[in-house]
Amino acid sequence: MQTSYFRFVSWMGAVAIALSIIPGAAAQCGLSVKAIKPSGWQPGYEDAYQRLVLVDQEASIVGMWHVIFTAQTLNGEPFSGVIDNSVVVWHSDGTEIMNSSRPAQDGNFCLGVWARTGKFKYYLNHIPWQGNDLANAPSGIGNPQGGAQLTENVMLSPDGNSYSGHFTLTAYDTSGSVTVSFTGMLKAKRITTRTSFADLLKD
Repeated sequence: MQTSYFRFVSWMGAVAIALSIIPGAAAQCGLSVKAIKPSGWQPGYEDAYQRLVLVDQEASIVGMWHVIFTAQTLNGEPFSGVIDNSVVVWHSDGTEIMNSSRPAQDGNFCLGVWARTGKFKYYLNHIPWQGNDLANAPSGIGNPQGGAQLTENVMLSPDGNSYSGHFTLTAYDTSGSVTVSFTGMLKAKRITTRTSFADLLKD
């Protein structure tokens, strides 16, 4: 019985000695008893990563724009001239609204929908009612003369402050027959809180 007791005490002593040696051995081997960080870790790493992600994100066409439409053809024949000078808003839900420089009584607000087609690339399908039959209502607003379809393929600049591209504009009468068509180029600059009305007159 006494022999068994001494064996138990000796075994417990060995365990205690081993436990006291391990931390020192770990320190001598270069292992920290604290939590080990990844080799590339440094304070502020998470914030820097978030900033990198934000910088790397593609610019968006969502926002308010000043757009100039310059036609190059009229009914298939060579033509050159500005046919519209507009303020346009592209919404995040894929819709768009344009305030055209056309006379207000002629219908100067119109609507469209858009889709992203590639890196910095967008397609717009814009279908407004157009014009009023003022000849038959000289003292009033008149009746709608028809409608139009404006399509655009545009490329947004990498900084997100401008875009440019091609457009096709086709106008129809109330029976759906084509009355006039244009093709051409457009260019746009982003409108910001610092933009003045005078800025819109410079282009």
